[in-house]
Amino acid sequence: MRIHRWLLASCFVGLALVAARAQSSSPAGAPRSNPDRPDYTRGAVWWPNFTNVYKRPYVAEVDLGNTDRLERLLREGNLYLSLDDAIALALENNLDIAYVRYEPLIADTDILRSRAGSGVRALGGGVAAGGGGGSGVSIPIVTGGAIGGPPVPQLEPVLSSTLGWGHRSNPQTSTFATGTNTLILEQTNSALTYSQGFLTGTSFSLSFNNTASQSNSVRNSFNPSLFTSMSLNVRQSITQGWGRSVNSRNIRIARNNREVSDLVFKQQVISTVAQVQNLYWDLVSYIEDVRVREQSLELANKLYNDNKRQVEIGTLAPIEIVRAEAEVAARQQDLTISQTLVRQQETILKNALSKTGVGSPAIADSRIVTTTRLTVPQVEPIEPVQDLVATALQARPELAQSRIRLTNSDISIKAIRSAMLPTVDVVGAATNNGLAGTFKDVFLLPGQEPPSRFFEGGIGNSMSQIFSRKFPDYSIGVQLTVPIRNRAAQADMTSAQLQYRQSEIRLRQAENGVRVEVRNALIALQQARARIDAATKSRVLQEQTLDAEQKKHQLGASTIFLVIQAQRDLASSRSVEVAAMNNYKKAQVELDRSTGQILGKHNISVDEAYRGTVARPPDPLPPPRPGAQ
Repeated sequence: MRIHRWLLASCFVGLALVAARAQSSSPAGAPRSNPDRPDYTRGAVWWPNFTNVYKRPYVAEVDLGNTDRLERLLREGNLYLSLDDAIALALENNLDIAYVRYEPLIADTDILRSRAGSGVRALGGGVAAGGGGGSGVSIPIVTGGAIGGPPVPQLEPVLSSTLGWGHRSNPQTSTFATGTNTLILEQTNSALTYSQGFLTGTSFSLSFNNTASQSNSVRNSFNPSLFTSMSLNVRQSITQGWGRSVNSRNIRIARNNREVSDLVFKQQVISTVAQVQNLYWDLVSYIEDVRVREQSLELANKLYNDNKRQVEIGTLAPIEIVRAEAEVAARQQDLTISQTLVRQQETILKNALSKTGVGSPAIADSRIVTTTRLTVPQVEPIEPVQDLVATALQARPELAQSRIRLTNSDISIKAIRSAMLPTVDVVGAATNNGLAGTFKDVFLLPGQEPPSRFFEGGIGNSMSQIFSRKFPDYSIGVQLTVPIRNRAAQADMTSAQLQYRQSEIRLRQAENGVRVEVRNALIALQQARARIDAATKSRVLQEQTLDAEQKKHQLGASTIFLVIQAQRDLASSRSVEVAAMNNYKKAQVELDRSTGQILGKHNISVDEAYRGTVARPPDPLPPPRPGAQ
């Protein structure tokens, strides 16, 4: 029983360390100095609290509340919103940005996973092209993984332990070997093994094994007995899996994918900022169109009142009152439609600027008052299209993602090239053995030497034999595996190179697409400018035409129908002018987006967008109305 106690104690040494009492330490993944970006690339610190690595990592709860910027812009039931404030609210509260904000953190976990020797997972999610409250079309993330190649060593150190007990009863055909016809054997086996691999292609294991036996054999010189061994096994790859460049490929790819996730976040910010600007300018144009419809309604009402007075004094036929009333009703309908478009656009914009959408009554019932006017610069800045294209090729995050994908594919190809070689491994093993037990007098055959009392004792004697290397075993060898046709490796290598060529084509397609986008955006801006000039001249002409028709009508040289037609033409020309100015603003946004300069144009910091807090204060609100609460 003394041997069993020592045996159990030696087996559970490693487990006792793992089960040590937890001490104060931060949980895995807990934010450290910077709460905005926790470090998930290193995992939990296992010393001195060994149970940290088995705890659930800390992930902060998602913040689904709006920042106080939204409340600071509310007053008297109105949401006073400038273009800069709309962009700031989107950076702080937009759910598409909030969703993609987790992608870099997920990529960090892949770095941690690859440092343990595991494979790289593909990044999920994507960029929402809508830029609104989460209903946009998802653009997938462009990444590259480690495909094929020799297995990466298990870089994570592993401590394993086994413990087993058995009882066997074996009938014997002869009593010569054991001294009995029924051999009863009890064995307790325990093992403790530490194993680890390295980026050099080396792997080793150090194991400690105990076997305690007790039987009814009268031929055993030691009963009970304890056999102990400590073994070191080392394997070094010489061809496949040789060197750090091959075995560290997952780590390098995971770090590249982490850079991709940052670019994806930047791409989402660009998409959201562009979309919010378009939503804002649409709302401004709709509000301007309401003013145009109100002016048109005022003209129609004035014409109705003038006709009514003339009918009363008998200078105009009564049918003209009906004609004027119909025109007032038509203009009122146009105004109502324009007003409803404003309300709908306000709802869409609120949903893009708030994490709660229109779930908050204060936000849902408020009316947006835009404080940035719809203006067009007098002089258009001229920049050569070649310079714009060159800027876009350097600044667009989509192209940077494609280049990183090529880098990852190149890393994978080098690893797959290593897998095409024959497998040559150098294998070495060294074992120290020990034996101890309780001495027992046994019957000796003629010529048989009596057992040595050197082995008498317990686990202490056995361990002493191991560390003094009394009974060592050594072995070394070379293992060679030569695939005769090597078809699987050839297929993997050929496929990887073909996919690399495809990636080169995709990169060139993306570059060509950027060139087309920039040129089309510049052409669209020029077209929008020309439409504004034409719309402005048309509006001036219609104003002069209406004024002339009204004067002729007062002199009796024109008809009510011509006056109404002139009013309609003026209202239409004013609406066309507002739409042309809106299209110009949106064309300008598209040019900034296609060249990758939209963030710089509005002094947007990607770090602030990642933190979800913009340092710039809200624009000052206009003075309150007299007597307002």
